[in-house]
Amino acid sequence: MASNVRTRTRAARPPAYLDEGRRRVGGAPLTFVFSLLTAAVIGMVALRLFGIDGDHLMVVLLAGTPFAAAGGALLSIVAMMFRRWAVAVVALAFTACLFAAVAPRAFTAPRPIGSGPTVRVLTVDLTQGKADAAAVVTLIRDQHVDVVAFQELTPQSAAALAAAGLAGVLPDQVFQPGDGPTGSGIASRYPLQPVEVEEAATFPQVAVQVSLPQQRAIQVESVHVRPPTDDNTTDTWKRELDALPDPVDGSPPLVLAGDFNATVDHAGLRAEMVTGYVDAASQAGDGLLPTWPIGGQLPALLPIDHVLVDKRCPVDSFATFDVPGGDHKAVLTQFVASS
Repeated sequence: MASNVRTRTRAARPPAYLDEGRRRVGGAPLTFVFSLLTAAVIGMVALRLFGIDGDHLMVVLLAGTPFAAAGGALLSIVAMMFRRWAVAVVALAFTACLFAAVAPRAFTAPRPIGSGPTVRVLTVDLTQGKADAAAVVTLIRDQHVDVVAFQELTPQSAAALAAAGLAGVLPDQVFQPGDGPTGSGIASRYPLQPVEVEEAATFPQVAVQVSLPQQRAIQVESVHVRPPTDDNTTDTWKRELDALPDPVDGSPPLVLAGDFNATVDHAGLRAEMVTGYVDAASQAGDGLLPTWPIGGQLPALLPIDHVLVDKRCPVDSFATFDVPGGDHKAVLTQFVASS
């Protein structure tokens, strides 16, 4: 009698080359690199959300918040491509926090209703007198500027502006020229009255009251905060940002225009918005437009020149312009001088 023979078949194992293809590329070392970069994104979120300007290094890092947001998004995508799912999820979650802080500046904010004269305010850092005075006056004339705030106004640049015909466009002027970066000034098509600046700063800052049509007035200060180049100057930078005047109900609206050497990712500048200002660029959806440096091989990187407008004054528009010979873009905003 024939015996029954049972045969067992084993499932065939996939070829070695297919098994190798399923392994994660880069192994543990690449996972470690992705984790390290994700930790950096988490650190940026902590700095930004907790409002810590800290030392010089922290100030530099915070200035790069928009770049960190873009980098975090790229990190999330690359981590997904390499199947580091846990890393990708964590990086994406914290990157979303950065985008929540940065993205609103790229969209026009709701504009409140206001009544009063329209004012066009320009701020120009003259780069210790190196900016082309004739080009600046042409810009003022072409853009129908009402008030201009100058920083780094030297005696030579004041003379050059006069020779270029500034008085024919903006006849009222309160200038305090100085050597190097110390000079400041304001020129206007409307009558000006000097206002005393209570807090002394490294670079003197001219302030004025501008008499506008319709019996309205605004106060404008030409701001130039000392740059935070090391830990010692960073302390001074924070004090000078904190010392900027706050709007007061019942007084003419305040406008701070100039070189703040800070972005709105720095806690010191954001604090000004809490006390009663809006950043004109962010209100117009242009808050990510960089203003410095220009004139070199690289494009401008950081928006450190601002016009902070009293919250009572609705912002209509914002624009930046290259200035030949200068290292900052000129910044122009239009708003309604509501009281």
